[in-house]
Amino acid sequence: MMSPTTLKPELLAPAGNFEKLEIAIHFGADAVYLGGQDFSLRNFSGNFSSEEMRRAIALAHHHEVKVYVACNIYPRSHESAGIRDFLTTLADMDPDGIIISDPGVLMMARELTPQVPIHLSTQANTTSTASARFWLSQGVHRINVARELSLSEISAMARGTRVEIEAFVHGAMCMAYSGRCLLSNFMTGRDSNRGMCSHPCRYQYAVVEEKRPGQYYPLQEDEHGTYIFNSKDLCMIDHLPALIQAGITSLKIEGRMKGIHYLATVLHVYRQAIDALIQNPEHYAPDPAWLEELSKISHRGYCTGFYLGEPGQVAPKLDGAAVSGQSFVAKVVALNSDGSVQIDVRNRIRKHDQIEVLSARKPLQADTVKQIYNSDQTEVDVVHPGTRASIRLGTPVSPNDMIRKAGI
Repeated sequence: MMSPTTLKPELLAPAGNFEKLEIAIHFGADAVYLGGQDFSLRNFSGNFSSEEMRRAIALAHHHEVKVYVACNIYPRSHESAGIRDFLTTLADMDPDGIIISDPGVLMMARELTPQVPIHLSTQANTTSTASARFWLSQGVHRINVARELSLSEISAMARGTRVEIEAFVHGAMCMAYSGRCLLSNFMTGRDSNRGMCSHPCRYQYAVVEEKRPGQYYPLQEDEHGTYIFNSKDLCMIDHLPALIQAGITSLKIEGRMKGIHYLATVLHVYRQAIDALIQNPEHYAPDPAWLEELSKISHRGYCTGFYLGEPGQVAPKLDGAAVSGQSFVAKVVALNSDGSVQIDVRNRIRKHDQIEVLSARKPLQADTVKQIYNSDQTEVDVVHPGTRASIRLGTPVSPNDMIRKAGI
């Protein structure tokens, strides 16, 4: 049985841009992680200018949500001045943590932002209690542990040191050791360790014998070849008590480059699960509906990674195909005075469409699109992506709720 002191883990969400930050806040994140336009490992996620980051931190703090800023590349010597400038600018924004991988950047952060807790990135490959103690001695407040660890290994680390433990619980996994991959750099000239991964582990591969050009031999008995590096996605929704009992205090969702529907759905499910566990730990049991809901978003099949010590969980996903999930059609923008709902249209919507509304801390709601109005308030039968429109529903909604097609 879990005691009250082992409960209340932090739900940590990605915020690749300002819209995703608003969605993370709306759907119940306790904290978010984000990056500036340089020096983090997701250069293609949108990210934040200095002024946007200042506004983002202020908005999150207004909603009592913490903000951790990524500065977790492994920099070259010529970038030191730029990193010093970034940290100096960050110092007066009052973030709740800085995510770092490189020892040199850590030294700069201790000098320039001594008041901001240092969080060690999973890229630092922390796999032992001795390493955790070393980083603690260097001023690290929290460690995002290596993804290769089992729950028993994490538990030993948590018992053997005072450092906070953070771990990924959901999302895409890299085929390389703690994400330290060279494939992208080698094949496309885009360095994954500097935020520009082109994901060549998702490519399809086959064997060619040099004297038989054009004859492709699949690496498995499959006519389409195989994805030899392709990992399944991590999903630990059925194992939250075990994660918390192991000493993990922050449950991290991967996906700064994922869309807002993905982010909203994952947060909606994990928020429900964590709240249910906190409210009644003695009688907690995973709800099968949670995994069903997570199956409605794009994913590459789910597994439990290395956590449970089951080798089959980290076997390659040989078919390569991703599950596309349900069709996300709109984000609620505002509630109109006449009772209609203003939306940003992301996919085509027709009058009488059967839809589902995903709202924060509420069950999924089924509804029908009763009427549609375009931007000049003319009633129409259909609206298309990239437009703003208004619709009438029978379900109460709030700004930042998600609308998707039912049964697709």
